[in-house]
Amino acid sequence: MADFSVVGGGVAGLVVARRLALSGADVVVYEASDRLGGTVARHEVAGIGLDAGAESFAVRGGAVAALLAELGLAADVVEPRPGPAWLQPMAGPAVPLPATALLGIPADLLADDVARVVGADAARRAAELDARPISPLAGDARLGPLVRDRHGDAVLERLVAPVVHGVHSMHPDDLPVERAHPGLPTALVEAGSLSGAVSRLRAAAPPGSAVAGIRGGINRIVPVLAADLERHGGEVRLGTRVDDPDALDGVVVIAAPGVASAAGPGRRIDLVTLVVEQDRLDAAPRGSGLLVAAGAPVAARALTHATAKWEWLRDVAGGMHVLRLSYDVVPADPVGTGRADAAALLGVPLPVVVDAAHVTWTRPPAEAPSGAIIVGETVAGSGLAGIVAHAERTAAGLLAGR
Repeated sequence: MADFSVVGGGVAGLVVARRLALSGADVVVYEASDRLGGTVARHEVAGIGLDAGAESFAVRGGAVAALLAELGLAADVVEPRPGPAWLQPMAGPAVPLPATALLGIPADLLADDVARVVGADAARRAAELDARPISPLAGDARLGPLVRDRHGDAVLERLVAPVVHGVHSMHPDDLPVERAHPGLPTALVEAGSLSGAVSRLRAAAPPGSAVAGIRGGINRIVPVLAADLERHGGEVRLGTRVDDPDALDGVVVIAAPGVASAAGPGRRIDLVTLVVEQDRLDAAPRGSGLLVAAGAPVAARALTHATAKWEWLRDVAGGMHVLRLSYDVVPADPVGTGRADAAALLGVPLPVVVDAAHVTWTRPPAEAPSGAIIVGETVAGSGLAGIVAHAERTAAGLLAGR
């Protein structure tokens, strides 16, 4: 009889199951599909092994780095190549994102690179708004209303919303402040302004990039996690759908969106990957890629120039370029639209598309409070940093209660 049953074999389920198994507990993971990893997946495009989902993780908190070290992958952690990300505004040419921003929230509202995006009048108005006294946030405060109140609509919609959507796949109005950055509520009170809070958080961040990747792709974590789980006595059952979690042995942990939930269908995201030949992209004309403001003249919400971002991938691609575009609404012709959008965003024609791929993922909605033990994106938000940290905390709590 299992001590713990974990429903769902995504990264959250594997992390919590592995930690429980390491303690000597008898753990069984039930995965309805024929593979593990969830949205952390691999596919081949033009013969290149690529991430079909997440391709980086936030370094804050150190949870992912610590896990990778335990798994023997620390030597393969890589930082992106230096260079700014860009923003495609609603109108006009693409511009580099402000240098002193956090999630698009500027630390210096009167900087030229902020005024270039939102306009000089909106930047001055934002500075006036942020000079007012500030009050502590409520526990359920959302980022959008906070930015709207302290910096105004122009900063929110033209600058913050595209960045937050690119990182969290949602509008700031739907993103809890604590999930956007756990240190932001305290920094607000200490600094007395939103821009001051951003400045403090940026100064306190460790040197180096805010994100990192794994040489060969983030997807490498999945088989290593699974192998370590099984090495410590855990069992994985693929192709096993669980309709009634209460019928399982031991303490049940839900790591599968939609199981025992009435939270809704979730948000669909389509990802188009192009492998192209274009020497003019060697200079990385838009850095590591672009985030796109709502109302811009393209359908894509973000583009990553993956071979400009990751040195290891540039070496593997052998002179070709890998571009990833994300969509909220699937185009009628995903590859054709992706090609046209990429050319418009990068400012170069793309006459040679060597290969392309189109995958669809569903971002689950936030899980309503219940008596179930839940891990994964529904409670931790998108991004490996939050998902891994929450799964580790959940496992520690379960072990402490044994």
